[in-house]
Amino acid sequence: MTPFFSVVVTVYNKAEFIKETLNSVLQQSFQDFEVIIINDGSTDNSKTVIESIEDKRIRLISASNQGASLARNRGIKEAKCNYIALLDGDDEWDKDYLKYIHHAISAYPEYSIFTTAVAHKYSKKIVPASYSFRQNKMTSIHNFFESSLDHTILTSSSIVFKKQIIEITGYFDPDIKSGQDTDLWIRIGLNYDIVFIDKILAYYRFVAKSLSNTTFNVGAKPKFDKYLNEEQENKSLKIYVDRNRFPLAILSKLNNDQQSFDYYKNSLDENHLVLKQKLLLKSPKWLIKLLLNIKSLKGEKLYYPKS
Repeated sequence: MTPFFSVVVTVYNKAEFIKETLNSVLQQSFQDFEVIIINDGSTDNSKTVIESIEDKRIRLISASNQGASLARNRGIKEAKCNYIALLDGDDEWDKDYLKYIHHAISAYPEYSIFTTAVAHKYSKKIVPASYSFRQNKMTSIHNFFESSLDHTILTSSSIVFKKQIIEITGYFDPDIKSGQDTDLWIRIGLNYDIVFIDKILAYYRFVAKSLSNTTFNVGAKPKFDKYLNEEQENKSLKIYVDRNRFPLAILSKLNNDQQSFDYYKNSLDENHLVLKQKLLLKSPKWLIKLLLNIKSLKGEKLYYPKS
């Protein structure tokens, strides 16, 4: 009998954390799932650690390193179940994550996208994500763009979706090396509302040396030029994309890339930014670096190089 969930875990050099990640899946209070692990050409002993875990629900697929997009796409294609849950190889779930998702699916069967609140897990503290909305009950329906103006409500370790949506949205774009998840979330947001569970059930692990925290090459990021026509018709999309263009403009300034800075700055409407963002956009590079160094000393996640 086919399980209810296909859990797709992508792994690249996560030997230090993958056992903890997988244990957070295998110890779920809701147990009806398969686990598909895509080992994306790890060069550490991630594969050995995974193979040491004995559970008949685990299916390990090893491939040459092709990047996060193709690894996730492979896992989605291999999934046997109607509902797919994504999880990165160093993140974790609360033991009741799938139970709450399953309950939401039962309560909202006409919807296709489900997610929960998340928190950032640092070495010495856990920081809840800050969202741009408040809801009066545990589970509510949200427009993705309107509800993701602060922290996104979709992440690659907290999204569960019906497999059939891929026929509408398409897969992760392999041409985008960093930020491919945001690109897919936009396509999801253009087609589906989101069922959001207002309870922290997924934990994003901040690892200073991980790829997701050190990819500062502007050229690897999405240009956000694929949805210009949709932006003209969808104000909430335009605001959301402008909020994502802002950090790329700052990154371009830090990289002394004037051409990219001008592109991102001229593509966004500054009226869609908060005051702090407007000030940073006009700030000199030395001041931005100073602020980043202060943030680094506080042990917070950096989206730009600090020096």
